[in-house]
Amino acid sequence: MRYAEVPSLSCEVYVEAAPSRVWSLVTDIALPARLSPELQRVEWLGGVEEPAVGARFAGYARHRLLGEWRTVSHVVELEEQRVFCWAVVDEDGRFGTPSRLPSHPLATWRFELAPDGAGTRLRHLARMGPGRSGVTLAIEGTPDREEEIVAFRITELRGNMEATLHGVKALAERAAQTPHWISA
Repeated sequence: MRYAEVPSLSCEVYVEAAPSRVWSLVTDIALPARLSPELQRVEWLGGVEEPAVGARFAGYARHRLLGEWRTVSHVVELEEQRVFCWAVVDEDGRFGTPSRLPSHPLATWRFELAPDGAGTRLRHLARMGPGRSGVTLAIEGTPDREEEIVAFRITELRGNMEATLHGVKALAERAAQTPHWISA
């Protein structure tokens, strides 16, 4: 697959907890930094402290091949206890010309929740591009290996996404099983 095809992937897990509990975890933007090996920390921007369409947050990442960088994410879709989606842009120009346009992101991330029996079906989706990213830098360095580079990045992302999903599952299920009279 080529980068221009805007590769995407999704992972899914069943969580034995109510959607409201899962929602509180997936909309905690600091949580993935505790669960993912690449994302190091995040912070809300502009005085906002919770998800809302148009809200922005900075993410600080580290990768063994690219070093460290900052991105800015724009919440582009929010449906209470159903959908949390954000578009990631390169405001600092780490990967090329700086971009503030969430309509041309370097990646788009999404959580989808659906009630399923007594629990929640949680999907995590990612779409690479169409904006410039570390993947485009790697492709420019070795254009004859584009498909291999994209496949490698998809494998990395899948591992990070699965780590996040399993972390959310463990936290949500642990909280769901703790009797209310025991403080967390």
